[in-house]
Amino acid sequence: MSASTLWFLAVGGAAALTHMGVFALTQHRMWPELANALGFCVAFVVSFAGHRLLSFKDAGTSVGTSLRRFAVTALAGFASNEAVFIVLLRVLDWPSLLALFVALLFAAGQTFLLSRFWAFRR
Repeated sequence: MSASTLWFLAVGGAAALTHMGVFALTQHRMWPELANALGFCVAFVVSFAGHRLLSFKDAGTSVGTSLRRFAVTALAGFASNEAVFIVLLRVLDWPSLLALFVALLFAAGQTFLLSRFWAFRR
C-alpha cells in the first residue's frame, strides 16, 4: 500500500470522525439531514488540509485549483452520502449514527478516486 493511500485513509478517518462528532452533537437540535450537512462542512476543512498537506503533497496543481476541484469532489461525495443516509435513515429506519457511518463509507471510495485522479492530479 502506498504512502499516499495510507495518508488518505488516515486523513479520511480523521475527517469522518470529525463529521460524525459534529453530527452526534447536533442531531438532537435539528433535522438529522441538516446535522449531516453541518458535519460535512466542518469535516471539509479537516479533509482538504490533510489531503493537500499529506495524502497528495506532491500535487501538480496550485492550492486554489486543488481547493476548487476538491470542493466539487467533496460536494459530489456529500450528495452520495446524503442520498444513502436518507434511504437508510428514513426508508429503512436505521439508527442515525449507523446510517451516517455506512453513508460515509459509501462516499469515501468515490471521493478517493476523484481526489486522486482529478482534484490533486499528479
